[in-house]
Amino acid sequence: MNLAIQAEGLRKRYGDHEALRGLSLHVPAGTVLGVLGPNGAGKTTTVRILSTLVEPDAGTARVAGYDVQRERRQVQRSIGLTGQYAAVDETLTGTENLLMVGMLQRMSRGQARQRARELLERFRLTDAADRPAGTYSGGMRRRLDLAVSLVARPSVIFLDEPTTGLDPASRLDLWEMIREQVAAGVTVLLTTQYLEEADALADRIVVIDAGQVIADGTSDELKRTVGGERLEVGLADPAWHPTALAALGQALRTTPVTGDDGRKLSVPITGGLDDVTEAALALRAAQVPVTDFAVRRPSLDDVFLSLTGRAQDGAGAPAAAGTPDQDRTHERSAV
Repeated sequence: MNLAIQAEGLRKRYGDHEALRGLSLHVPAGTVLGVLGPNGAGKTTTVRILSTLVEPDAGTARVAGYDVQRERRQVQRSIGLTGQYAAVDETLTGTENLLMVGMLQRMSRGQARQRARELLERFRLTDAADRPAGTYSGGMRRRLDLAVSLVARPSVIFLDEPTTGLDPASRLDLWEMIREQVAAGVTVLLTTQYLEEADALADRIVVIDAGQVIADGTSDELKRTVGGERLEVGLADPAWHPTALAALGQALRTTPVTGDDGRKLSVPITGGLDDVTEAALALRAAQVPVTDFAVRRPSLDDVFLSLTGRAQDGAGAPAAAGTPDQDRTHERSAV
């Protein structure tokens, strides 16, 4: 297997806080790895080590075939990096931002200008090419930021929460552009706080917590770890709870789980439509009035809650005090 990213036993400590505790990753070339974890779990520290911005205290890592410590320059020439906040120069125009990066990559002015034109067209920024980036909308800035990271045609891109703060339409727009890069053979490591983003984009997903990988698999594989389908029933009145509990338990030969407010019951189903039919008939026979009756499949939210014991942090939620991942300063690797 051709691995674009390979990390073994990465460790990193900031004072008394151990940000990474033996973390390992393996990302095949031309795929997307989604990295999930609560704030302070070590996601950004991992990206910084793999992009040569920070050195690990222990462990090894190779990106695009190069050692991140011994061959930093070769790694930097092979990667693109886009962080949570757009890192473009707001005083420069879109074209000037791309030209500047091209020149830093030692392109000739003609080559840099040609590459800038290509990227502005690809990311639908041609009409705004001569406007200062400070006048761009949030979605336009993120598109420009991604374009900047692609100037040197990297084989590996690190996207550290790239769609945080974007409206739904802009997020979908950026998703499509990420898919285009993967289709062209680029490898992507994506950290995200949006579970549906990992579900939509990632070939494989790792969940990290307290600096360690606690789960690794495809989206479907991870969902299977928390069980199969469940029937969820909403009650019109919590007074019917004992009756509904008994009816469902007898019909499906299992013990339903009760929601906090007493109005919801959840029961695993293994017999598919037959179980659903039996449950409906049992509730009708018991004359239980229901407001909701639906089959629910496990989601990545369920996986995250099961693995970490808490829900995924919302975008923009504050990180745990004193953790290095609280620092979201966006840095670009030197060129």
